[in-house]
Amino acid sequence: MSDLKLDAEALYLELKRGVQRLLTPDTALVGIWSGGAWLAERLATDLGLASGTISSALHRDDFGSRGLAKADHTTLPFDVNGRDILLIDDVLYTGRTTRAVLNELFDFGRPARVQLAVLVDRGGRQLPIEPAFSAARVTLDAGQSLRLARADDGRFRFEVK
Repeated sequence: MSDLKLDAEALYLELKRGVQRLLTPDTALVGIWSGGAWLAERLATDLGLASGTISSALHRDDFGSRGLAKADHTTLPFDVNGRDILLIDDVLYTGRTTRAVLNELFDFGRPARVQLAVLVDRGGRQLPIEPAFSAARVTLDAGQSLRLARADDGRFRFEVK
């Protein structure tokens, strides 16, 4: 276990400020299943934006070891073509989920621009993917994981294992 203490609610407020700086009149939020989807849903409500959810399941490069997950979490209730898309995720680590999500997104059309905003960037990239905004940067051991959890009242917290 780690002694790392992250205030997910405070970081959400910082993420919201960062997202506001990245918005254009044609921006739609797309939350990466599942923590990113929770964040995008709340951001969309707080900022009055269109939002959707996207899954990496069909484009992952590790499904041989993880198994094929349920793949029906992608819901994009707007036209992706020509749109500015702001991908939202809870934790950015290797970049492999982001790569898979980009492949999924382009199955739905060709956005004008795609940017990434994350609650926490934990480094350790294996691919050349960087967020346009991250509310925090932390360092964890390779064997540790950081997950966003959502309480019944909608408040966020982190679980470090």
